[in-house]
Amino acid sequence: MKKVMITGIGMLTAVGNGKDATWEAVKAGTPGITRITKFDPSRCTSQVAAEVKGFDEYAIGDGLLDRKEARHMADFTKYAVATAVEAWKDAGFARKGVEGDAGFQPDMDRVATVLGNGIGGLEVTGESFKTLFEKGPERLSPLAIPELIANEGAGNISIALGAKGASHVLVTACASSTDALGYAMDMIRCGRADVVVAGGAEAVIMEFCVGGFMKEKALATKFNDCPAKACRPFNIDRDGFVMGEGAAVLILESEEHAKARGAKVYAELAGYGATCDAYHITAPDPSGDGAVKAIEIALKDAGIEDRTTVDYINAHGTSTKLNDAMETTAFKRVFGDEQAKKINISSTKPYHGHCLGATGAIEAALTALAIKEGFVPATINYENPDPELDLNYTPNVGVKRDIRVALSSSLGFGGHNGILVFKKTEG
Repeated sequence: MKKVMITGIGMLTAVGNGKDATWEAVKAGTPGITRITKFDPSRCTSQVAAEVKGFDEYAIGDGLLDRKEARHMADFTKYAVATAVEAWKDAGFARKGVEGDAGFQPDMDRVATVLGNGIGGLEVTGESFKTLFEKGPERLSPLAIPELIANEGAGNISIALGAKGASHVLVTACASSTDALGYAMDMIRCGRADVVVAGGAEAVIMEFCVGGFMKEKALATKFNDCPAKACRPFNIDRDGFVMGEGAAVLILESEEHAKARGAKVYAELAGYGATCDAYHITAPDPSGDGAVKAIEIALKDAGIEDRTTVDYINAHGTSTKLNDAMETTAFKRVFGDEQAKKINISSTKPYHGHCLGATGAIEAALTALAIKEGFVPATINYENPDPELDLNYTPNVGVKRDIRVALSSSLGFGGHNGILVFKKTEG
């Protein structure tokens, strides 16, 4: 079976525009959650979010996105394209016909695109309905539908890069981009592509979306006066997740293809597992059965027989009562209490928020960087430990550690469980 390597990374988060800025902020323990500025949040009980900042300067100023084309894209598509171009360049590839682009030119018929997205261009939907109700259908934009549908993120990435292989979008709520990466890995393994541009994007910080999650009692509400503290995974006083926005794209490549061109490698994407709880439309199964099975499938897929080699887990870690307890239970069931306590676990959501369909890709990128650099990100805001959650959540300060094998966990509404396994590579 072909090995799959991660050779390029692009990221856009609340703590940094670009891979390097995001990673430096995470290493420094810098939170990205602030009071909402994209709308007046005064009518909402939750008034904080992890918003992208200075996007135009980063994306258009650095030549990652064409200004004219951006006018006809929903925000999630802009984020997807910008991070895909960054990842493409980071991998040492060149865009054909783009002046100033230098690098290797792969066979573009063998380059596929797989993006995870949970919701699509919701802001376009909102503005379109407003136009429809106030002015009628004749005043609708002819590009409203092409801008709002979820597949346009992947479609525009393919156009921007000239990638002529398959172009797909997966929608499995907050597991979307984790599943996208798993699907992309399998495409390379079975020989359907040499290179896959894979990841996720989301941009839904708007009153409707915040209000909807608010009514579900899913969002943090107790820290509106101190936004940076609002996301507090594994704390006894955690009271909900904090919405985020952003994107991450990883370039996946067969080992043979990467070696042939002398590519740098961040880590091997070695395994993938997915299950469904079949339990509840929003709540996870507290027994952890679905998550346990997904982890075990992913470990088997990666050929991990010795579970003591797992050194790091990037947990879903949403800062909700149900998720954090269930994940802790699942990790103990898979590894046993004693071994589970030896694993460094962290949630990076206090940095970038819960980015819904983009979350898995962002956390996968951070996991690959953690392996490459031998550094485990901290779970910041870990101030009031829940006594029932007693694993090593890497509290407040990141630690240096040789990471041989790592897991990234994503769990979504509808009971979706997605797990990725990463391995350190030589060199």
